[in-house]
Amino acid sequence: MIIKDYVLQEKEKIRNKVSNMGIKPHLVIVQVNDDEASSTYVRGKLKDCEEVGVRADLIRLAVTASQEELLSVIEKLNHDPDVHGFIVQMPLPKQINEDIIKAAVAPSKDVDGFHPLSKMDPCTPKGIIDYLTSEGIDFTGKNAVVIGRSNIVGKPMARLLTAKNCNTTVLHSKTRPEDMAFYLEHADIVVVAIGKKEFLTGEHLKKTAVVVDVGINRFEGKLYGDAKAGLDVALQTPVPGGVGLLTRLTLIKNLLEAYSHGIQN
Repeated sequence: MIIKDYVLQEKEKIRNKVSNMGIKPHLVIVQVNDDEASSTYVRGKLKDCEEVGVRADLIRLAVTASQEELLSVIEKLNHDPDVHGFIVQMPLPKQINEDIIKAAVAPSKDVDGFHPLSKMDPCTPKGIIDYLTSEGIDFTGKNAVVIGRSNIVGKPMARLLTAKNCNTTVLHSKTRPEDMAFYLEHADIVVVAIGKKEFLTGEHLKKTAVVVDVGINRFEGKLYGDAKAGLDVALQTPVPGGVGLLTRLTLIKNLLEAYSHGIQN
């Protein structure tokens, strides 16, 4: 099933679930940038929430806001019983330390899954696992290669694939070409999140491989993935209309999970 259809199907399930809740789950997005790509993503998240009946609010701070101002907002959200989950939209301006902000979000409300003690997994890796599972992908004993080692995608993606019993290898920009070729030749699942336009050309890949493209690269007004489009493989996620939709969907799933934990506690 193509990702757009899968997301629509999952949204319908969420909509039905939310419609039977007495108190609607409440998401807050805090944005401290004027980045157009980021703003587009925020609008998409707000639209998703509206479609499934979830409450969602946006708090915008000036790009000149201090770290203390942002931490004050986070502290209020942490202790607001009306807010079940919230995120601080990345990127942040240079005067704000990203690691400090991630650590300041209460783990029980961290629907981005960035806090080390968060109850939720990061949205992008979790969304990828959920989608591949729906496609009937068998993870056990498969060779999985993750290209990229960021804390947001690469590292948690490797952790989740290993938890699904894959033989997982993490490659990156410093991996030697001959080693990259070796691991790709044996890969059953490849998740590429290295931030380089069409980095994965299809060379060395098996025709039975599954390729998940996390990359979003803007070049001359067009979007390109980290993998070249139309690879001769069993399954390849598109860019755009691929992993970004899974990430947004999973944010709502994480919100419902945070809501459930909050109600139980």
